[in-house]
Amino acid sequence: MTMQKGKDLLVKVDQEGDFVTVAGLRAKRLTFNHDKLDLANAETLDKWGELLANSDLERVGISGSGIFKDAQSDDLVRGMFFSSDIKEWQFTVPDFGNLCGKFQITALEYSGQHGGEITFEAAMESCGPVQFTSCG
Repeated sequence: MTMQKGKDLLVKVDQEGDFVTVAGLRAKRLTFNHDKLDLANAETLDKWGELLANSDLERVGISGSGIFKDAQSDDLVRGMFFSSDIKEWQFTVPDFGNLCGKFQITALEYSGQHGGEITFEAAMESCGPVQFTSCG
């Protein structure tokens, strides 16, 4: 991935069939995970873990901090957090690709400094398959 501006990572949510931008992230983390199913028990040889073959639980976690596009975007995201909505989201990472899938907001925090703008931190977890489309 070539150097690029962090402000170019956009967060969009599906609203009646169209993805609308709700925020740009200044600091972010994108995590892909394969969790394995451990079958180990008290009778397992020497207490070594036993993994079930082909038992991957795939998930994507996204977390970051930034500023909302406007007050309506803030209201929309805050409402989805408090109602535990699972919505279709799109995350655009320039020169890397797009991630699209159903996510739930698992954490939402607000902060600010005297004389500065209000910022937010959010974490989201995937709730089903996530599509990745490469830019290259």
